Amino acid sequence: MAVDIVDQLLDALKDDEKLYVFHEIVHNQHVVGRLRERGAIFVEAIAEIPENAIVVFSAHGVSPAIREEAKSRNLVAIDATCPLVTKVHNEAIRYAHRDWQIILIGHRNHQEVLGTMGEVPEHIQIVETPEDISTLHINDPTKLVYLTQTTLSTDDADVIISALKKSYPEIKAPHTDDICYATTNRQAVVRDSASDVDLVLVVGSTNSSNSLRLTEIAETVGTTAHLIDDVHGLKSSWFTNIRSVLVTAGASAPDHLVNEIIEHLIKHYAGELTVNQDFDEGMTFSMPQSLHTFLDSRNVTIQGNKQ
Repeated sequence: MAVDIVDQLLDALKDDEKLYVFHEIVHNQHVVGRLRERGAIFVEAIAEIPENAIVVFSAHGVSPAIREEAKSRNLVAIDATCPLVTKVHNEAIRYAHRDWQIILIGHRNHQEVLGTMGEVPEHIQIVETPEDISTLHINDPTKLVYLTQTTLSTDDADVIISALKKSYPEIKAPHTDDICYATTNRQAVVRDSASDVDLVLVVGSTNSSNSLRLTEIAETVGTTAHLIDDVHGLKSSWFTNIRSVLVTAGASAPDHLVNEIIEHLIKHYAGELTVNQDFDEGMTFSMPQSLHTFLDSRNVTIQGNKQ
């Protein structure tokens, strides 16, 4: 959805306009490279954007401070935050209003965690590992809740959650699982099937948290795994005495990159394809109102209300 938002905005720009994107729209080298070639300008600071310009907030979400800074520069802001990330933001705000303390499980410097933390920083403490639990400052263990980064490894999260419950038995869980369904589905397949194959290939970029977790899960069960951006990352030496390969991808990897790798394996190694269809990822998200408003102002019809 986030990538589609940027494509539609690029299509709607006037000749003298530029489109800025705050942070990489998704953590995938190919996606960002293609959009950059189309003219999107990726920045890591709002101050880099000229006043009155158009900016897209990435799928990872941003803090209220970033939104205010964009407003102060009179930027036209289009919000491409993943709705699953928005849900975590809203949970944090809701518990903070009730004066609860929030334990945010995630990677401290990840853009998503920074955005969530920025909503109610005085109420949130970040836990990256079970060892961090001993450093927490808890006022009332009966008013304590944990939330999670959406792209975590479910295995890692479960270890931390178990340790939190041991230290604080009354800690409350979020109403629904915060970890992205696309992430959990892929992790479940790798966890269940990696031990049955000789090699795991994960299509994704090295700055993609959920792609890295897939390789780690495979290696945890003892199967060699490689993280590659595309078919050009394949090495023939990997396939010596290899009879079976599991191919998966990070949540933001385009389908055509996966298909090219599968086609390469079929062509060069006489491969036969078996497709795992245990999970239905047919969930759809409505396009943000900010995109509707902008395109309406240009008399441009939005392409697909949902993705």
